[in-house]
Amino acid sequence: MAVYTQLERATLEAFLSDYSLGELARFEGIEGGIENTNYFVDTLQDGQTRRFVLTLFEELSQDEMPFFVELTAYLAERGLPVPAPLKDRHGIALKTLARRPALLLPRFAGRSLVNPGPEHCAQIGEALGRFHVAGRDFFITRQAHRGVFWWRRESHNVAAHLSADDAALLQQEVALFDHLREQSLDLPQGVIHGDLFHDNALFDAGRLSAIIDLYNACTGYLLYDLAIVANDWCIGEDSAFDPQRLQALLQAYNGVRPFTPGEHQAWPILIRTAAMRFWLSRLISQYGLEETRYEGEQVVKDPDVLKRILLNHIARPSHLPTA
Repeated sequence: MAVYTQLERATLEAFLSDYSLGELARFEGIEGGIENTNYFVDTLQDGQTRRFVLTLFEELSQDEMPFFVELTAYLAERGLPVPAPLKDRHGIALKTLARRPALLLPRFAGRSLVNPGPEHCAQIGEALGRFHVAGRDFFITRQAHRGVFWWRRESHNVAAHLSADDAALLQQEVALFDHLREQSLDLPQGVIHGDLFHDNALFDAGRLSAIIDLYNACTGYLLYDLAIVANDWCIGEDSAFDPQRLQALLQAYNGVRPFTPGEHQAWPILIRTAAMRFWLSRLISQYGLEETRYEGEQVVKDPDVLKRILLNHIARPSHLPTA
């Protein structure tokens, strides 16, 4: 369970006193997640139960938070199913709790999927297209905290723990992305989610109800964001793309935001870059190489899953569908 900060009932009651949401009925830590502490919070107001999610940020500082507060409010106003934070009775959304930045968020109906099918991939593709279109005019930019400069540095730092072949593979993929950036390709940029794995989307009765955990959002290549999604939602048991799921994802996305010629060229590279980025972050967690601001055991996912995906992309390049 990724609950790094334990809260007492009295502490939470004092926190909720700034809002007009009724009395605290119950709360519990949320299983899953890697970087933040999350609680389900229910209140009772006028005989009705109201349901929320409380997030305490273990890695992000108070100064980093306004980007996410403004972004989620901006997207929610444009009809995207994202959790915009609630404001207290003084109009303040960004709070401090247990010496950590904290947001109180609406709780959406639904659950994350274990095995997304083509119909779910089509829904997330359409929603991500809307996300990217809506975010094109967002007024704040943010550099990824685990982007190109980070993976250049960390690929060297982790090399001593890897086989010579794995270290060389990491360096090869970092260099490949650097080469891509040097080319004059038409690669649209804007706000990206940055971590839209299937456990960061909720479905209710088979329909997408929410996109959650936007705290890796930043300014980047829109197609890179889609590659992250494809590498999680569309991978079969053989660590290669499942054609039906991938086609559903890409066609639905393209129907909202058509691919540019440069993106057709970049796709075989960016799916490799996306696999490399998460392989690297999981390696860093596995070997305990990254300092964290919180106490407790960090959740570590298997790095080899992404390594196998990367190797499959190298052996069998994928291409975007033509119009």
